[in-house]
Amino acid sequence: MARRVIWSDEARADVRAIDRSTALRILQRLARFASGAAGDVKRLKDYDPVQFRLRAGHYRIRFRKLNDSIGIVRVLHRSEAYR
Repeated sequence: MARRVIWSDEARADVRAIDRSTALRILQRLARFASGAAGDVKRLKDYDPVQFRLRAGHYRIRFRKLNDSIGIVRVLHRSEAYR
């Protein structure tokens, strides 16, 4: 069963700022993860509420797990994702 994806305003702006081919790869990786397939996901420390990251090439998708959905917080390059 696919989870619903909820985007924050910051995450939408992040994706729009990325070049089209990279953004499409990120969205494909997110769609695969949301549909139940595995992905490179790790829990991030020192975040309240709890956040996770999904690795998509050089980009990191930070998200929160909600009841039956995924709340996307940010989509950033790995050099900026954890600052």
